[in-house]
Amino acid sequence: MERQVTGIGIGLRYDLATELLERQPGTVSWVEIHPENYLDRGGRYLEMLETARRDWPVVTHGLTTCLGAPEPFDSDYLHQLRDFLSEIEAPWHSEHLCLGAVDDRFFHDLLPLPFTEEAANLASQRLTEVRDLIDKPLALENVSYYAPQGTDGLAEADFVVEVLGRADAKLLLDVNNIYVNGRNFGFDPKAYIDKIPVDRVVQIHVAGHFVREDGLRIDTHGEAVPDDVYALLDYTLRRVGPVPVLLERDNNIPPLDELLAEVDELWTIYRNATEADDAG
Repeated sequence: MERQVTGIGIGLRYDLATELLERQPGTVSWVEIHPENYLDRGGRYLEMLETARRDWPVVTHGLTTCLGAPEPFDSDYLHQLRDFLSEIEAPWHSEHLCLGAVDDRFFHDLLPLPFTEEAANLASQRLTEVRDLIDKPLALENVSYYAPQGTDGLAEADFVVEVLGRADAKLLLDVNNIYVNGRNFGFDPKAYIDKIPVDRVVQIHVAGHFVREDGLRIDTHGEAVPDDVYALLDYTLRRVGPVPVLLERDNNIPPLDELLAEVDELWTIYRNATEADDAG
C-alpha cells in the first residue's frame, strides 16, 4: 500500500546514505531516488533502497528520459522502469522538460527546449507516451538554462503551462531553477510562480546554486540553499499549499547535520506557510 508523501524529504545519495539510514532522523519524512541508479543493479544500492523503504515513502525522479527529445524512447528501459515503480510503490514519477541527447549523443546535461508550438506539441505527446507506458502519474520538472530563449523571460512559464494543459500532466516545481533563471534573465520569479496552475503541482524541489564572479548563477545542487530561495519557497507554498518539498544536494555533500539544519529551516517555512494557508 502506497504511503502518503508529505512534508520535507531529502535525496537518498550514496555519499550520505549510510549515516542517514543508520540515524533515521525524524525530521526527514520521505526520500527521493534516481531509478537509473537501481535498475539492473544489486549489492549495496538495493540494500540501501530496501532499508529506506522500511522507514520512508520513496519518490522517484528520472534523469535520462528527457521529455523534449524527438528520438524514440528505449521501450525496454521504460518497461523496466514501470516494473520498478510498481515494486517500490512510487506514488508518481518525474522527468525533466528538456533535451538530454541529440543525434544519439547523450550530454549528461539538461538542455532547454525552445518555447515554441512545435516543442510544446512534441513534449506533451512524449509525456503522454511515457505516462501510459509506466502506468503511473508523471510530473514534468522545469529546468535551468543559460542562454536566452527569447526576449521575454516569463515565456518559459507560459511554455510549461501549455505542456501541462496539453498532456493533462503534473508538475514538479523546481523553485531554485526559477530563481536562477529569473536572476540570470531579469524576470521576477514570483511572477513565474503566479502563472503556475496550483492544482498541477505534486512536488517541489529546492536547492542551492553557484554564483560566478560575473554574476551568472548556475544550478549545481552543490551549495547551501540561499535566503532568497527560501523566501521564494515561502511564497510558493502560500500559493500551492502543503506540497511535499525535497532538499536537493548532489555535489559537495556536507556532514549530515548541516543538511538536517537545512531540513529544519525548510520545516519552519513549510509550517508557517501552510498553517497560514489553513487559517485563511
